[in-house]
Amino acid sequence: MATHADIDLETVAQLSTGASELATSTLAGSPAVAGAVVLATCNRFEIYGEAPQPDDVEAARAALIAQISEASGLSDHLVSRSFSTRTGPEVSQHLFAVSSGLDSAVVGEREIAGQVRRALITAQHEGTASSGLVRLFQTASKTAKDVGAQTALGSRGLSIVSVALDLATDLSENPDWSRKKVVVFGTGAYAGATMSLLRERGCTDISVFSSSGRATGFVATRGGTALDGESLPAAVAAADVMIGCSGSDTRVEAAELAQIRAASAQPLIAIDLALTHDFDPAVSELDGVELLTLESVRLAAPQEQAESLAQASSIVKDAAKAFEQERQARSMDSAIVALRRHTMNVLDAEMEKVRARHGCTAAAEEVEFALRRMVKQLLHVPTVRARELAANGQQEEYIAGLEALYGITVDQPASAPASGAECPAGHGAGQDTGDLPRDQRHSA
Repeated sequence: MATHADIDLETVAQLSTGASELATSTLAGSPAVAGAVVLATCNRFEIYGEAPQPDDVEAARAALIAQISEASGLSDHLVSRSFSTRTGPEVSQHLFAVSSGLDSAVVGEREIAGQVRRALITAQHEGTASSGLVRLFQTASKTAKDVGAQTALGSRGLSIVSVALDLATDLSENPDWSRKKVVVFGTGAYAGATMSLLRERGCTDISVFSSSGRATGFVATRGGTALDGESLPAAVAAADVMIGCSGSDTRVEAAELAQIRAASAQPLIAIDLALTHDFDPAVSELDGVELLTLESVRLAAPQEQAESLAQASSIVKDAAKAFEQERQARSMDSAIVALRRHTMNVLDAEMEKVRARHGCTAAAEEVEFALRRMVKQLLHVPTVRARELAANGQQEEYIAGLEALYGITVDQPASAPASGAECPAGHGAGQDTGDLPRDQRHSA
């Protein structure tokens, strides 16, 4: 996991280069990775992965680090050092906290819940989400809803965008947004959230630019004026506020902005919410330009009430515990199936002997009925004990007992999600939207 809490946002941005292809390329290149979901936001880059077996986790982590290194151009050593890996119960605890806004720069913000949902949808569309990761992310989304419904955390509607707009209001000579001209760069989810909040504050003069040419379609459903390369300079020259939400490869350079704004008398507030910067940091040195960044937002974010945080943390903790208990119980399914198959094979063999001796008579049918009922009763306690032991993390003891008593070899299922490079694929980069290239958890 690589996040704002552990490393600077510039490094997070570098690590997240090529994030959109990471899951697909890693699964194609390494048998140690059975599934992967990438969560890239404005201040985190996390990779949640599932390894076929617990012994594959280190190989899976190495594969993710190698892919991130190749895509970002950073050394394997630097990537490995930037990411932290989480496994087992730590993964669900972390993701549930992230989805609920407890690990955000703006604690309690609700945008991250949507980003978690979209990360899973993307992975499912690309075919990289394993069943274990699907359950993990679906439960994380449910937990986020529970936190929103049962606590006051996030009730003020705080988000990275809202805090940034609050800062801009404080810095403005005129706080009335209905009189401001705003240029928005980008047409993604952040740009959509920005448009909505600007509308709520009474802003009606909004222009949108996208280097990918999507501005026209974007404003068709949200309102505003679409800009292209020719109309952009004039809009920026007249703007009171410009907001960067795209994170594209092109950015507004300081010298370019100075030339465009040479004849503009009014001050300009530039809000850069893109992890990879839509605006050259040097624009802050221009006369009449005030630059707000994600770091500005992080420092200005209000602290939520301790009681709400405690309630939300308790909900997350309980949800993670319940998820792990269910996962461990599910991990015993293969052992239970193996025991039943072994027992039924013995029963079938004995019934073949009965039929060979007595034929398909009513007596033989009564014997078979009695034996099957007896086997069912005999299997009840071992089945219950399997799930009890799994809930206590003792599934390995149960499996070892089957092998010792009956010679039954249990095929282990794929390991559960692990959070490795959060950047995990633990905590990482993106549009805040983790610590190592992915979250790697082992599911028994």
